[in-house]
Amino acid sequence: MQSLGMDFLNSRLMFGMVPGLESTRKLCNALGNPERSFKTIHIVGTNGKGSTSYYLAGILQAHGFKTGLFTSPHLVSLRERIRVNDMPIGDDDLDRLLLQVKDAAERVQAEPTFFEVLTLVSFLYYAEQGVDVVAMEAGMGGRLDSTAVACGNIVVLTSIGLEHTEVLGPTESAILKEKMAVVEADRRRNKTFVVGGLSEELLVEARTFASEHDAECIAPAIRTDVKLPNLGHHYIENASLSLAAAEYFIKGSDRPYDEALALKTLETRSWAGRMQQLSDKNGVVRYILDGAHNSHAVRRLVETLAEYYPGVKFHCVFGALKDKDVGEMLKLMAPFVSHWHITKTPYPRFRELDDLKSELSNLGLNVSSEGELSRNYLDKVSSIAVSDNEKIPVLVTGSLYMIGETVQALKDDFEGLAFFRKLTPTTNEHR
Repeated sequence: MQSLGMDFLNSRLMFGMVPGLESTRKLCNALGNPERSFKTIHIVGTNGKGSTSYYLAGILQAHGFKTGLFTSPHLVSLRERIRVNDMPIGDDDLDRLLLQVKDAAERVQAEPTFFEVLTLVSFLYYAEQGVDVVAMEAGMGGRLDSTAVACGNIVVLTSIGLEHTEVLGPTESAILKEKMAVVEADRRRNKTFVVGGLSEELLVEARTFASEHDAECIAPAIRTDVKLPNLGHHYIENASLSLAAAEYFIKGSDRPYDEALALKTLETRSWAGRMQQLSDKNGVVRYILDGAHNSHAVRRLVETLAEYYPGVKFHCVFGALKDKDVGEMLKLMAPFVSHWHITKTPYPRFRELDDLKSELSNLGLNVSSEGELSRNYLDKVSSIAVSDNEKIPVLVTGSLYMIGETVQALKDDFEGLAFFRKLTPTTNEHR
């Protein structure tokens, strides 16, 4: 039976996404301003926020800081979004704090959104746990994102692209300013931006914005000495930002920064479901999981496949949501796929298999197998792929929702998914 706290959280889905800080501020005040009890490093940007936050939290934890991590969306359970020293919030704590937010909302007559409620729960939990610092991934925006209420002195900007233009602005320049303006939620001085993934023109604008806000702007070079479990140059870029932000934060504390320790930490820091290789007990890579769910992400995916698996064609398990540009995604992936295995989950926003078949047919591509995503279906595709060439892993991609279902199906058999073994699946609305 679902808990009362989860009932309250799911009742918030009807409000969608509402930019603005009024509701969050009002509720923070009613809850005793828990966001003021810890330091925050804010991570904003279009892509790469989650991995950057995850890498950063690991480095800080390795240096002895009790570290919170707030990310979204989740793959299997909402509990993934709120962690302390890599441990997800417990079911009982999550339910208790959801009800605390519910009570506060009723007292001040506020109607917080799904994301605002989870943000407030994270503030309460980090305060209770006595964390030193939180790597806090922003949601959709910056200036009006509910996480901005806890804005600290360091802001990491990962990249800028055209997304949510109806809220964030019609140009990359406007979106840049909207995301960097997260600092305006907290008027204290001595702010520092650590920025990456920007064109020369946008970097000039970022430095100008920082100067106008009496802030420092650091654009670290992409490191050549970083080794990560996640494949892809873009993860090296994100890790480079994390290293720079961690060094800046730690040097401002009473602890020494140990670069060798930071680099060693990153070597085993695998951000789940994003260019993640799953190896069996013999060290053979059986699956590559990647949540690429739009054309921009698929371009990164195929660039990475070309670099790490040159000339290889994969058996690909593919599914996607109805609102994605599937034709363009499939066209980009086609040179890297030998066999298409189409799938869907019970989630109502998924494309039907006949629709995917039609999209593939339009590109002159054939379907090798089809079926609803399950452990049995993944085993079936894997056995076909192994008989074809046992050295080539199965590629699973097209939707983060689907990656979540895949993680749930495979978590007991791959050490790379051990984190998820004690998590029970919860709502798959990735707000």
